[in-house]
Amino acid sequence: MKDTPASRTLELARFEIHGPHHDFGRALGRWGAEACHRHLVRSDAWASIMACRDLPEIPAMRALLHQVFPWIEDELAGLAEGLELPPDEVFLWNCRGDLWSLAPDGCTTVLAPRRLSHNEDGDPGFAGACGLIDAHPDDAPAFVSFAYPGSLPGHTFAVNDAGLAMTVNNIRARRTGAGMPRMILTRALLAAGSVPEAVSILRANPRMGAFHLGLGQTGESQTWSVEFSRAAVSVRPVSHTPMMHANHALHGAQADLPQVITDSSARRQARGEALLAQGAEALAILADTGDAAEPILRRSPDDTDQENTLATADIDLSGTSVRWAVYAPGADTPHHRFEGLRRL
Repeated sequence: MKDTPASRTLELARFEIHGPHHDFGRALGRWGAEACHRHLVRSDAWASIMACRDLPEIPAMRALLHQVFPWIEDELAGLAEGLELPPDEVFLWNCRGDLWSLAPDGCTTVLAPRRLSHNEDGDPGFAGACGLIDAHPDDAPAFVSFAYPGSLPGHTFAVNDAGLAMTVNNIRARRTGAGMPRMILTRALLAAGSVPEAVSILRANPRMGAFHLGLGQTGESQTWSVEFSRAAVSVRPVSHTPMMHANHALHGAQADLPQVITDSSARRQARGEALLAQGAEALAILADTGDAAEPILRRSPDDTDQENTLATADIDLSGTSVRWAVYAPGADTPHHRFEGLRRL
């Protein structure tokens, strides 16, 4: 049978990594090497990013990384080693959303006062090749994160051992100047001990690309919708009414952000808001296909953004520890359940 995303299993493997940052990156690279050589380096997305190698912003991006987060620089070096790919190319790939507004990263999140629910939408060529990384770095908090082959963790959904939960949505900001790559910043947030610390990391650094974050922590009565871009870091508490977020900036502080809003993002946002107004539950919203042309649950090989839903996370922050589940797309029962970082 022909090897296609639809024919490959969507089972999410769980992969445990211990050790110093370079060794962590190397293990992550070895885990993802087959999928990267089979699919990623042959893709149009890879070619589009490699064509950016001579942009004048790149040396400044690398200098900021070296100055502020040398431990993440070590992880990237190890990642390249494990992938058996040139370090410069792996760095560029992990800056894809900073350099190219149409990089293949999507996602939809429903935020409620003590809950974050999220569809992880990405390159359908990675269907069956993604996983949950159970990471235990030597000198940083442990975490569990959804991971793509070839990419640092932290730009998808994750929970760390401080009880901090994070979901991440692409914002397709147009390139406007050098700053810290957005995937470097979100990797750094996995080492934060609280939501205020995470926000302070974003505000302390110049930013290049843009992301939306759902942030929450056990013991808190609200979650936070955070949008960051080169211009601003905006924080909106979600303390009463749930909110929906697709792949474009919504906060007033980002009103002048140069961005691309695709039909899929606009229609998923509108459909999700309509379902919230009708009282729909978060998981039902994330499984919705009521807009047949641009559904929230994305499984079409002809998706207009060339993205499919690869996993769904439901993160409950109402107790004394994070209780969360990860589902294959459209599944009624989870593939993985966790309390904190412990699989149940």
